[in-house]
Formats: sequence, structure tokens, C-alpha cells
Amino acid sequence: MRKDLNIALVQSQLAWENAQGNFDIFDAHLRAINDADLIVLPEMFSTGFSMDPARLSESMQGATMQWLTQKAKEKNCVITGSFIAEEKGKYYNRLVWMRADGTYECYNKRHLFRMAGENNQYTEGDQKLIVALKGWKICPLVCYDLRFPVWSRNVALQYDILLYIANWPAVRRHPWKSLLVARAIENQVYVLGLNRVGNDGQQLNYSGDSAVIDPRGNYLAQAKEGAEEIIQLCLKDTYLQECRAAFPVHLDADDFTLNAQ
Repeated sequence: MRKDLNIALVQSQLAWENAQGNFDIFDAHLRAINDADLIVLPEMFSTGFSMDPARLSESMQGATMQWLTQKAKEKNCVITGSFIAEEKGKYYNRLVWMRADGTYECYNKRHLFRMAGENNQYTEGDQKLIVALKGWKICPLVCYDLRFPVWSRNVALQYDILLYIANWPAVRRHPWKSLLVARAIENQVYVLGLNRVGNDGQQLNYSGDSAVIDPRGNYLAQAKEGAEEIIQLCLKDTYLQECRAAFPVHLDADDFTLNAQ
């Protein structure tokens, strides 16, 4: 039985390539959040979307992991976001699902944004992650993954919530908003989309447009354009079950096998 799930999406500016500056920013944001089961931070929340992993990457024992561990314990909840990780000489845009007890799961971004050269600097992931929280099954993905529906396809209702963290520039805000709705409808899930705001070191502007969308494609909450804001909301299992029972489109979904290699 899925229990009500209290979520908090932190739409924030980021300090460019400055981990301690970002820890300070999110320390302040997290002080305003109470009684959350899940706190969501942006893609590369400790650096911004940098293509300089040789200089900025950290190990799994580094400052970002230590900060996540401490904050998840303090807030007594799961905190998720991605950072630049180094492992065995390779660099990853790695999402971490950090629990209050210090245990964690990882997802390495599958689709690397070639238009910014991410595919030349980072190694792509080949495994999806589905995690459990209060009876909910959650599939966390990263930014450019949003454009690839096969990767997120909810085969046999494997998950209930699809989560995207991003550094998605304002110039492409229409696809961001449209695809979040599409992913919710086609997968019959809640979609959480968390994007940053402000400008980065490449002079790209980010409008945020973070949102929570229900299985029918309706907005339950949407952050103000360009503003630092925290979306806090309680997701209800009963509504999800009603949507799936009333319109069981998943029963007619195409069967396929995904080769992620």
C-alpha cells in the first residue's frame, strides 16, 4: 500500500563551478523545508552544467557525497540530485538517491547532450534505476533523457513516479514543458520536473519551469518562471489508481526489449 508522499522540488540558482557556494545556497533552501519524504535538487547541483570534469569531478567519498549524507540525515528524508563523479578514470553525470540512513543508489545519465559536448567529456550510463519510497516506485532520470521516451517507457507499470532533474536552458523551455506532460500521459504516472534558474558560466539562461504533473497530464503545481522557489506537494496514491483503473491503456502497450548497450 502506497502512503501519501510529501515532495519538495528546489528550483534554485547555482554558483558556477563552486561546490561550497552551492552547498551554502542549498543549506538555506533546505532550512525552509519541513516534513518532506523526498527533496529534489537540480542536475549537477554542486557545480552547474560544466564540461570540465577533469578539474571538478569528485570521488564517491568527496565533498558532495558527504554533504548529501549529512543533509539527508538532518532532514530525515531522501535527497536526490546529480554531480560530477569520477570512477576508475571515467567521469559521470551521476544522480544519487541518498537516504537518511546513509545508504544510496546511483543512476548515471544515459543520454549525454552532444550539442554541449557532454558526450565527449562523460561516460554514458546503461542501467535504469527504479527505487522504492513509502511504497512508491520512482524512476529518476536526468535532463536530456526527457527527449527519449523508449528509455523511460513504463513497461508493465514498473513505476509510479517519473522524476527529471535538469539544467534545461530557457531557449528550449517549450519542449521541456511539452515533454514533461507527454511523459506523464503515456506512462500513466506522476511526473516531477525540477530545473534550475539564473545564468551559468556559459551565459545560458534558465527559466526553471519546474512542475508536478498528474497521470492525465494536468499541472498540480508549477514554479514561477525564473524565480527561486520550492514546490511542496503531497502525492496521493488513490488518484493514481483511479486514473489507471478508469483508462487502462497500459494493457494495450507494445511489448519490446530494450538493448541499452
